[in-house]
Amino acid sequence: MEIKVRNVDPIAVKKIDEMAKRKNISRQEFLKSQLEVLAFFHEQTNRELQLKNMLEKVLQMMGQCSTTMENMNEIMHELMGGDEPL
Repeated sequence: MEIKVRNVDPIAVKKIDEMAKRKNISRQEFLKSQLEVLAFFHEQTNRELQLKNMLEKVLQMMGQCSTTMENMNEIMHELMGGDEPL
């Protein structure tokens, strides 16, 4: 698909050309890659946020499991008649 952009500031075009030259690619290749990154940036950001939220939930659940296991260990120790501290 073809996209045309008009009335771009000449200074911006010059900077784009400099960035493309540093990467040894054409302006067209540079702009194409930048547009593709921009198109998927929002989606990637959402995925990262979902992953972060999931990780936080997993860590909370692991903390709860750890507390529950400690409590169960204390109960079993008491049931077995252990007088020694754990």
